[in-house]
Amino acid sequence: MFDQAANVLQTPRDLLRFAISRFQEAALFYGHGTDNAWDEAAYLIAHTLHLPLAQFDSLLDARLLNSEVADVLDVLERRVQQRVPAAYLTHEAWLGQFDFYVDERVIVPRSFIAELLANDALAPWIEFPELVHSAADLCTGSGCLAILLANYYPDAEIDAVDLSSDALEVAEINRSRYGLEEQVQLWQGDLFAPLAGRRYDLIVSNPPYVDAESVAALPPEYLHEPELALGSGDDGLDLTRQLLAQAADYLNPLGILVVEIGHNRAALEEAFPTLPFMWLETSAGDGFVFLLTKEDLEQGLAA
Repeated sequence: MFDQAANVLQTPRDLLRFAISRFQEAALFYGHGTDNAWDEAAYLIAHTLHLPLAQFDSLLDARLLNSEVADVLDVLERRVQQRVPAAYLTHEAWLGQFDFYVDERVIVPRSFIAELLANDALAPWIEFPELVHSAADLCTGSGCLAILLANYYPDAEIDAVDLSSDALEVAEINRSRYGLEEQVQLWQGDLFAPLAGRRYDLIVSNPPYVDAESVAALPPEYLHEPELALGSGDDGLDLTRQLLAQAADYLNPLGILVVEIGHNRAALEEAFPTLPFMWLETSAGDGFVFLLTKEDLEQGLAA
């Protein structure tokens, strides 16, 4: 069908209709930046043709070169036949106003922590940005949260840690794109392992948190992402347990830990009944990101 399309389709409008039909027919899964066939098709077509997405509608009837049609059809075919997420096809992912390079060495960035930083939602625990002199991003992946930390806390020295050397190669690309080589340091290792002796005013983490049952049921699109970045034991909390056990030793007095855990709130509260989790309000509700102070961790884990 894609071969036949090359001889018929002539405009972005033609390609958009064709893409939506193929996406619907293939029952693609969305969740890496868009949530429906129309938006995903428009994004992929506009990006491939180097057209501004905001003005895409005004260019729908422009005639295209045969080579341009072929380029778009190649991208659409990979999306349908191989179920490659759009972000890997374009090597681009957005968190708010920030865009990041991504490929299959890292999970596609998607974190509620990004919106919390943008909305100053860590107040009153962090009263003024200039009070943050040191921060860490554990399981940094593409480096996206570390880069956001550097933006929102410009006086802070940032450490970004990941177990995967491949992921850190991508983080280095993004660090360089934003010119943050001096402010953001990249470390390879397991959580706090490379950070011995360091202390932080703020530690954030969006660790792997998918439970084993959910990993087994993931749509094909997610299987393109690194397995290391998705699952975390039977209940999805293995990495979170390690974070909770060690974080207090790496926080300054009044320092805070902010962790995203997906849909695991009930399981986490059951596992740690003595910890006074503060659940932060996000666009999806208040069950996805928790905050604990150094003092909360010390007292709660000692109880």
